[in-house]
Amino acid sequence: MNDLKSRFLGGMVGSALGDAIGELAFLYPERERLCSNLERVSELRYTDDTAMAIGIAGSLIKEGGIDQNRLGKTFSQNYQQEPWRGYASGPPTIFSMVEKLSITYPQAARRLFGGSGSLGNGAAMRIVPVGLFFHNASDLYEKACVSAEVTHAHPVGMDGAAVQAWAIAEVVKLDSRKEFPSNQFIEGLKNCARTSEIHAKMEILQELVTEACTPNVAADRIGRTVAVHESMPFALYSFIRHPQSFEECLFCSILNGGDRDTLGAMACAISGAYLGIDAIPQSWRQKLENRTHIEDLASALAEKVI
Repeated sequence: MNDLKSRFLGGMVGSALGDAIGELAFLYPERERLCSNLERVSELRYTDDTAMAIGIAGSLIKEGGIDQNRLGKTFSQNYQQEPWRGYASGPPTIFSMVEKLSITYPQAARRLFGGSGSLGNGAAMRIVPVGLFFHNASDLYEKACVSAEVTHAHPVGMDGAAVQAWAIAEVVKLDSRKEFPSNQFIEGLKNCARTSEIHAKMEILQELVTEACTPNVAADRIGRTVAVHESMPFALYSFIRHPQSFEECLFCSILNGGDRDTLGAMACAISGAYLGIDAIPQSWRQKLENRTHIEDLASALAEKVI
C-alpha cells in the first residue's frame, strides 16, 4: 500500500478506534476487563469526536479547503441526524444561535462562556483530517485555527487544536522504521504553541519524557479535565511513550482517567498516522462502526494530496 495512503488510513481509523475504545473504557477502566470486552463486542461505536472528524474530512474533500460557514453547517446537520453521539452543550448551543440570530459560527462560538469562547478539547479531538490533508502546508497552524474557530473561539482552544494538527502532520513525514526523535518532536511542539497555557504544558511534557515519569504521575502533572491544555498534552505523552505500538499508546491514553474517549482519539490519531494502517489490530478495525466510510474518506483525502 502507498505509504502516504497507509498513514492517512492509520490516522483516520486510529482516531476513530481510540475514540470508540476510549468510550468503552469508561465502563471498563481496567485493562484486563477492557480487553475481555473488546473481544466480546460485535461493534465499536464512536462518539461525537469521530462524527465531527468525519464532517471535516467530507468538507475538505468537497471544498478542497476550510469554509467555516459550510463546515459549521455540516457539523449542525450531522448533529441533527445523530444528537445522541455524546455532544457537549457547546456545539448545539452554537448551532442554535446561528439559526436564531443569523450570525456566523465563529461569532456564535465567541459568545460562549461569557464571551471568552471554549478552551475545551473539542476542536483538537476532530482535527486529524486537517493535520493529514495539510501536512505539507506552511500555514497549517492557521488552517487548524480556522477549523477550530467554528466551535472553539478561545485562543487556547484554537492553539491546542493547532498543536495537535502539527503533531499529526509531523509524524506523517517521519520514517517509523527509525528511532522516534522524541527530543526534536517536543521542541517542534514547543515552537508551534502560541499561548502560554499550551507552551507551559509542552515544557512539562518535555520534563515528563526526560524524567521517564509513569503515566499516572504524568496525568497528575498535566491535568485530567476536558480543557485542551489539560488533556491534549497527555495524549502526546502517551504517543511519545509508546511510538512503536498502537495498542500500548491507546491503553496508556485511555486507562489513566480523564476524558478517555477524546484522549484515545487524539493519541491514536498521531499513532496511526505515524505507524500506518497495518499497525492497527485487524480484529479492532473490523469492528469499527462505519469503517468502510471512514476508510473511503481517508483514501479520498490522500488521493487529493497525492
